[in-house]
Amino acid sequence: MTAAIAGFGLGLSLILAIGAQNAFVLRQGLRGAHVFAVCLTCALSDAMLIVIGVAGFGAVNQALPGLAPVMRWGGVAFLLVYGALSFRAALGPAAALEPAEGGAGSLRRALLTCLALTWLNPHVYLDTVVLLGSVSTQYQGRGLAFATGAVTASFVFFFALGYGARFLRPLFARPAAWRVLEVLVGVIMWAIAVRLVLGG
Repeated sequence: MTAAIAGFGLGLSLILAIGAQNAFVLRQGLRGAHVFAVCLTCALSDAMLIVIGVAGFGAVNQALPGLAPVMRWGGVAFLLVYGALSFRAALGPAAALEPAEGGAGSLRRALLTCLALTWLNPHVYLDTVVLLGSVSTQYQGRGLAFATGAVTASFVFFFALGYGARFLRPLFARPAAWRVLEVLVGVIMWAIAVRLVLGG
């Protein structure tokens, strides 16, 4: 259960970061355009990458036991930088969220746009395959639970964002709301980094 909660928390904190994919899902939700298909596509894509990361790092860790500490410290460094970038974004100039254009018409166009924003984004591989995969090595024998937690976080977030967009519109029309979100993401990232250090 601890591994599943850790996977859920880390997975959710990574997805919360503002980006083109989230902006697109939000836009589709606000317009009520192919919301279910878009949310499902994002969540399934994340699930595939998470499973690849957790399974891959587990196999490599068995073959190279000394790799786990290296990956742990690499994960700590990544989390610290990621958190710092969130704090920097929170302190930066206010900017309105501008969802990616296109994809609001046909289902095919919406899905192609969604897939492009997901699979052509290099950060998604760092988050799911590299970071989640490396952190999962801290839960020997509980990788499946960790992955399940992270995958669940993806499904919960994307469907909540897509279907809750109409309720969020007044809130996130204000830059201050995004600043608070960025600070929250930064705090979570640094807290996980500290936990990795102390757990080592």
